[in-house]
Amino acid sequence: MAADDFLSGESGHVAGIRGITKNTLHDRLLDLRLALGSAGRAARRASGPPRRVLVAGIYGSDARQMVRAAAELQRSGHHVELALGARDAPAPELADVTVADRLAGGKFENLNTALAGRASGEHDWLVVVDDDVLLPRRFLDRFIAICEALDFALAQPAQTRRSHAAWHVTRRRGGLVARETRYVEIGPVTAFRADAVAELVPFPALRYGWGLDVHWAALARARGWRLGIVDALPVRHDTAPVATGYSREAAIAEAREFLRERPYVPAEEAQRTVVAHERLPR
Repeated sequence: MAADDFLSGESGHVAGIRGITKNTLHDRLLDLRLALGSAGRAARRASGPPRRVLVAGIYGSDARQMVRAAAELQRSGHHVELALGARDAPAPELADVTVADRLAGGKFENLNTALAGRASGEHDWLVVVDDDVLLPRRFLDRFIAICEALDFALAQPAQTRRSHAAWHVTRRRGGLVARETRYVEIGPVTAFRADAVAELVPFPALRYGWGLDVHWAALARARGWRLGIVDALPVRHDTAPVATGYSREAAIAEAREFLRERPYVPAEEAQRTVVAHERLPR
């Protein structure tokens, strides 16, 4: 592979008074545009039939964000099943939906444990949620409706400008409902349609998961799956920068080995938007 061309080439870390203020103001302007514009109206009106949605995620000792995310997802009109894993003891607020605890593996190793026996074709969608993301209200109903209207097999919500996002293609764009892209990231929220779940789950036993998403992109291209980023439902992911809880060098080394004999979409191509959608099809 050419000079680690699977890497975005940027950290995405938003820091410093100037950077934080600039991006916070940008988000407020985009929020206003979303509240008043046609893309926001289209997203708020998006609806579809009830679906069976499996939500998986792994949380650490500070479960506050996951508690909020789980509550928001359970307010959905869909039939939602949560299968969460805990790295430590189960959080009391999440005990009923925590299916495994004291997990010591990496993200995708732990997700495979939480999903064991569950991702078996009984659900229309699998949604994987990190434990440090803040979801907008009525997220799941609108998100699934938009994904289905645009025929996305893999999708993610855009991240706010204030978020720590290592791929600029995943940052929210104003005036759009969603974009068809060549890439969907491994987090902080990733959705898989049932046909994608059948091929991609169980996940490879990766500790860090870097490179997995560009491999998904190559598989999606080969199978004719559409990938998408939903701009009208941006999520906040600004608790901690990427790779602060683990070694960046170890994550890159794992990705090099994983991609050595697997197809993948290079970062330059992964950053491209295929189609920008200002409205949904009728």
